[in-house]
Amino acid sequence: MPSLVSNPVRFNNEFADTESAYKSATGKSLAKFFRPPMGEYSQKTLYLTQQLGYKTIFWSFAHRDWETNNQPSVSVTHDRILTGAHPGAIVLLHAVSQSDTDALPSVIADLQHAGYVFHTLNEL
Repeated sequence: MPSLVSNPVRFNNEFADTESAYKSATGKSLAKFFRPPMGEYSQKTLYLTQQLGYKTIFWSFAHRDWETNNQPSVSVTHDRILTGAHPGAIVLLHAVSQSDTDALPSVIADLQHAGYVFHTLNEL
């Protein structure tokens, strides 16, 4: 993303194309939240995304779930997420991780049992 800021038109088109594809696939407008890929950003990317109406959101916990050929077990995933959880946490999980998918029901149940409450980004 930071490499796109040298060409603001291309930068804006990335968002417009994504919004259009999402709308075509779902019939709904895309929520205006932006997570910088790999956490890489600059003052200019923050400014440009804000000008497009996006709120930039960062995460407070992530684990190496993006390596499709090196997935942790479901129990390791579960334990890592519970260990990393804290009040106000924003946990980053990647859609490519089957371990995340399989661990999520028990993670949610265990965090709720520990008193955590889940909110949407709109509620923050």
